[in-house]
Amino acid sequence: MAILSWVMMGLAIWHFMIWLPDRVVGGIVGAFLIAAGGAVLGGLALNGFEVPGRADLETIVALDGIPGAIIALGLGYALGSWRESKAA
Repeated sequence: MAILSWVMMGLAIWHFMIWLPDRVVGGIVGAFLIAAGGAVLGGLALNGFEVPGRADLETIVALDGIPGAIIALGLGYALGSWRESKAA
């Protein structure tokens, strides 16, 4: 359940990408995958690379996915912007 909550938090962060120009690697689908993957990796990193059990689930566990999603989307955006400027 923790992984599901991290993915859902990543998708919530992904929705805010509509306010930015579409420069993420892979477009909107790439941003979707980057946000979900970054949230899972961030959640795992904050929990010592262990998935919390069902008894350990709290609201804070879902919030663990936010930093990973934001960092991953930032990196994807920076890489996409760099590729776009290099192609021009």
